[in-house]
Amino acid sequence: MNTDDILEQGRQTLQIEAQAVGDLAGRLGEPFACAVQMLLATRGRTILTGVGKSGAIARKLAGTLASTGSPSAFMHPTDAAHGDLGMITGEDVVIALSHSGESDELNAILPAIKRRGAKLIAICGNPNSTLAQYADAYLDAEVAQEACPLGLAPTASAVAALAMGDALAMAAMVARGFTVDDFAHFHPAGALGRSVLLRVEEVMHSGADNPVVPLNATVLEALMTMSQAAVRGVVTVTDAAGKLRGLFTDGDLRVLMQKTDDPGGLMARPIAEVMTQNPTTCPPDMLAAEALRLMQEREFDNLPVADAEGRAVGVVDIQDLMKAGVV
Repeated sequence: MNTDDILEQGRQTLQIEAQAVGDLAGRLGEPFACAVQMLLATRGRTILTGVGKSGAIARKLAGTLASTGSPSAFMHPTDAAHGDLGMITGEDVVIALSHSGESDELNAILPAIKRRGAKLIAICGNPNSTLAQYADAYLDAEVAQEACPLGLAPTASAVAALAMGDALAMAAMVARGFTVDDFAHFHPAGALGRSVLLRVEEVMHSGADNPVVPLNATVLEALMTMSQAAVRGVVTVTDAAGKLRGLFTDGDLRVLMQKTDDPGGLMARPIAEVMTQNPTTCPPDMLAAEALRLMQEREFDNLPVADAEGRAVGVVDIQDLMKAGVV
């Protein structure tokens, strides 16, 4: 098999799977909305179940739902038949995945699930299957063809089932009003946790490291403060009450130097005459990731931090955010 044939098979696989997912959007309707309402209304948990590849997808969806506000767990149908059905209560919702809807292990526990009083959502490719008939809400995940050249390995059908489950989880998350802060509480570790949990106040330069000059300072005094600060290239300007009145950067200085014939006279000018008044600021409790996005959008290297009373409490530097793993 030459390179061209290999690439063609890869492209064909991606195209078939992309088409399978695209077809799902046109088939969403009342059953999907009903399934989301079940997730929102339950006072129990969402139990995911499936066999084989469907089981692997169910495990992944259990994690997605749990991390986005829907307490969830995976239950293997075989284990369920040997006692794990006891984890299901009448206040739970069960999401069962099966491409054919005729998995023996899964179908064997459907009557027991219904007797427990739990609601049942089916993600399935066969509306006439046993699973679909038992379901309170049937989500159609049928595909026109598998990407497997033999038509045997679950490929497009597996991707479609995963996409349908993700759509269900995201719709429930939005309907629940799940926020970035809610998400952060479920992801305290690793790079994801740093990017979601970290606040500006944890990375900003504050106290003695906060480069501040008073309104009556000269440009030279501002430059001296700027050169000695832990964060380079910026000073904030405050009034006698400590409230932020302006910002001056080394970029501002370069612009002024190009416009003056008297560098000495420039150094003696009051900083209040040349500073940027009412600069963009961020609060100390802003998410660091939000501050980074703001700085990138406006092409800022530094951002002054002001508290609720408008006092200059720090400066956040884009390089510090990058080093902290904020993305």
